[in-house]
Amino acid sequence: MTIIIFLFSLLGAMALGMPIAFSLLVCGAAMMLFQGNFDATILSQKIVEGTDSFPLLAIPFFLLSGELMNAGGISKRIVDFALAWVGHIRGGLGLVAIMASVIMAAMSGAAAADAAALGALLIPMMRGAGYDVRTAGGLLSAGSVIAPVIPPSIGLIVFGVIANVSIGKLFMAGIFPGILMGASLVIAWIWVVRKQKIQELPPMPIAQRLRVTAQGTWALFMPLGIIGGLKLGVVTPTEAGVFACVYAFFVGKFVYGELKWSAIYPILVASAKTTAVVVFLIATALVSGWLIAVSEVPHEVSKLLAPFIDSPILLMFIMMALVVVVGTALDFAPTVLILTPVLMPVVKQAGIDPVYFGVLFIMNNAIGLITPPVGIVLNVICGVAKITMDDLMKGLWPFLFAEIAALFLMVLFPSLVLVPLKWLI
Repeated sequence: MTIIIFLFSLLGAMALGMPIAFSLLVCGAAMMLFQGNFDATILSQKIVEGTDSFPLLAIPFFLLSGELMNAGGISKRIVDFALAWVGHIRGGLGLVAIMASVIMAAMSGAAAADAAALGALLIPMMRGAGYDVRTAGGLLSAGSVIAPVIPPSIGLIVFGVIANVSIGKLFMAGIFPGILMGASLVIAWIWVVRKQKIQELPPMPIAQRLRVTAQGTWALFMPLGIIGGLKLGVVTPTEAGVFACVYAFFVGKFVYGELKWSAIYPILVASAKTTAVVVFLIATALVSGWLIAVSEVPHEVSKLLAPFIDSPILLMFIMMALVVVVGTALDFAPTVLILTPVLMPVVKQAGIDPVYFGVLFIMNNAIGLITPPVGIVLNVICGVAKITMDDLMKGLWPFLFAEIAALFLMVLFPSLVLVPLKWLI
């Protein structure tokens, strides 16, 4: 009965058009009323407690660093670097898109921001070179969802806070799965582009390649500094976010000279608005998470999944399939916030490594950003490429299936995540 109250109140509030954060509050209030212990004071206290977390400070810093990076010309230098080395290969602009997506993912952690930045730079180039714009848009959509997987990932920070899992370990565990996502896109791109009539770019002279590489070194050092600092234990994820902000500002303003003083205030306002939305969502979700635990919803879910507890791989397949289905109807953040407190007790009971589950869970939710009808990344690319959702979906399917295949490959072979993690920590 508790599960029915939880789902009915949450989905009912959302169906009425209520924002997700307030829907979660309604859900929490409904569960308290069902238990006969409603207290508005407790609700407000839990919201405050939900925001009182040092790791959450990493979110505004990484959001701000992403804004500074795009305004300061760092994104453009990454694309130029990729163009210099793989742009002349057949289908090279697609390889540039994948390479740039992986590098950008290690800098921003936000899929929609990466989609907007890379789409604005590469889609006009790919259209001019004769690429099918639907395929180009599909590739850039799929490439941008690598951002929530590779550190610094805002999704991994949120999961780590809610599930009480080491964010540092989640960051290290996300590196290889993110690279594997990129590799799956390379394979799919080579297969898709083989029949397209495209104009190949001439190779750059070595001297020009070296010059572009030198200009891009400042941009490339940013992800190396973040990941290296976390690996060596020099910085926490929050401190890495501060480093990213300072570094993006310094490079954009004083090295590339593209970050104008007049742009600083709008950047701060945009970052603050996004931060407010994300953190309020987390706070309200932690209220629901607390009530979910008190109401023994995880215990009821455990009973439903009890036949599969002794088979961790089969259980992972079932949970990942559930997340795929939910991800088609809900956005990234709500899915993570709602399902994490429900599934984590089952994960622990089955003896599944929480870090391993967390990375695949976030990867699955990231793929949900490009599944219709809700996928926010799809809307961004449609706007940038000026194509309809139906046209974009025709170009997206090969890349969507490639990333789902990579996900379930890691479910089938957990060592693909756990072995590289042992090397990195």
